[in-house]
Amino acid sequence: MKVNMKNIYFLIFLVFFAIHSNAQKVVTNSNVNLRSGPTIEEKVVYQIPKGTTIELNGCQDTWCEVTISGHSGFIARQYAGSPEKHYSGEPTQVAHPIGPVNHYTNSRGNVVQSPTHYDAPPSGATAQCRDGTYSFSQNRRGTCSHHGGVAKWLK
Repeated sequence: MKVNMKNIYFLIFLVFFAIHSNAQKVVTNSNVNLRSGPTIEEKVVYQIPKGTTIELNGCQDTWCEVTISGHSGFIARQYAGSPEKHYSGEPTQVAHPIGPVNHYTNSRGNVVQSPTHYDAPPSGATAQCRDGTYSFSQNRRGTCSHHGGVAKWLK
């Protein structure tokens, strides 16, 4: 019988969260990928912008179960941020993507949101490309290279 490790991880999380069901609200300290399961290989189901208040349903090792805007999934614990009452960052403007949100793996092996059109400047964007998309690039080299180059740097 072949054991599916994804299902085992999920069951461990369910048991853990059933025992420790004290949700805590925190504010994310960067853009965060919400994944369908507690591993980096799982599908990104939603990207949570920096400065967003999220509800942690519980954490174990390096992963936390999260609920936000009707989406449930897992984020890496390092991006969970600080408790809501202690957050002192800039308020975030609510921005909504226009069209699909895609991701790529950068040269460092990090999953990053691809340049995306938004109805307002999104929190966590590092540049605005000449075609109007917002980039979330983690370094300046190659930013907006397929989008006409950088129109302006945001950070």
